[in-house]
Amino acid sequence: MTLPISSDSALREQDIFARTCFIMVSPSHPGNVGSAARAIKTMGFHDLRLVAPGDPDILRHPDAQALASGAGDVLEHARIHDSLAEALGATTLAFALTARARALGPPPCDIREAATQSAAELTRAESRIAIVVGTERSGLSNDDIMLCQQVCHIPANPVYSSLNVSQALQLAAWEMRYALLPLTHQARLPETHGRHDAGADLAGSDRVQALLDHFEQALIAIEFLDPQHPKKLAPRMRQMWTRSRLSTDEVDMLRGLCTAMIRTARLAHPQDPA
Repeated sequence: MTLPISSDSALREQDIFARTCFIMVSPSHPGNVGSAARAIKTMGFHDLRLVAPGDPDILRHPDAQALASGAGDVLEHARIHDSLAEALGATTLAFALTARARALGPPPCDIREAATQSAAELTRAESRIAIVVGTERSGLSNDDIMLCQQVCHIPANPVYSSLNVSQALQLAAWEMRYALLPLTHQARLPETHGRHDAGADLAGSDRVQALLDHFEQALIAIEFLDPQHPKKLAPRMRQMWTRSRLSTDEVDMLRGLCTAMIRTARLAHPQDPA
C-alpha cells in the first residue's frame, strides 16, 4: 500500500512518532510499566500514559526503573490520568487491544491492519493515534472499549492467547514502526554509511578454480579421495562449490581449511627418511 506523502516533507519521524501514544489502563505491576517504556522506546515512541495505576508512585518504583533499562526518560515524561477518557485527550483514532472477542463495541481488526490504518491517519497533521491496553488480570472493560474507535487483536495461539501487557505493547509498537517508517523515508535495515566490504564480493572464476584444485589435494591428503579411482566425487565437489557462488572471504577461508587438512595429514603420516 502506497501512502501519500506531504509535499513540504513535514512528516518527519519526530512528528509522526510523537503523535502516537500508548496507554496502560490500571497497571498494577511496576515491572510491566518499566518493560512497556522500554518496549515503545526501542521502536521510536516516547508517549506513555497510565490510567489510575495501582500505585500512584509506580513510575518511580525500583522495579519500573530497573526494567525500563535505558528508557528512564520515557518513565520520567509519562503522564498519569484519572480516566481513559482524559488520557485519550485529542486522540483521533484509538485501538483497544484485547484477546477476547467482543459481541458489542467497535469493529475489530488485527494489529497489522491497525498499524496500516494508523499510517494513513497520520498523514493528516491533526491526527493522533492511541494504542490502549488493559489491566494485567482482566484487560479492558466494556466501558473502556467503547471509548475507542476499534477493537484490536494480536493473532496468537487461540488455545493460549493471553500476552503480558508489556509484550503486547512491544508487538504493537513494532507493527506501528514498520508501518510508519515509509512516511519518514527511513530505511528498515541498518545503515552501513557507504562502507564496502570487499570480502563479501563474489570470487572470480580463477580464484574458485584454484580453490577446487586445492580442495582436491586436501581430499587426497586425508585419503578421502582416491586419485586412481575418483569416480564422480571430484566433479560433484566442483559442481557444489561452483553453484555456491562463493565470496572472496569464503574462498580464502576454505583455502585455509585445505592447507590445515594437508598439514595435519602430513603430520599424521610422515614420510620415511629413506
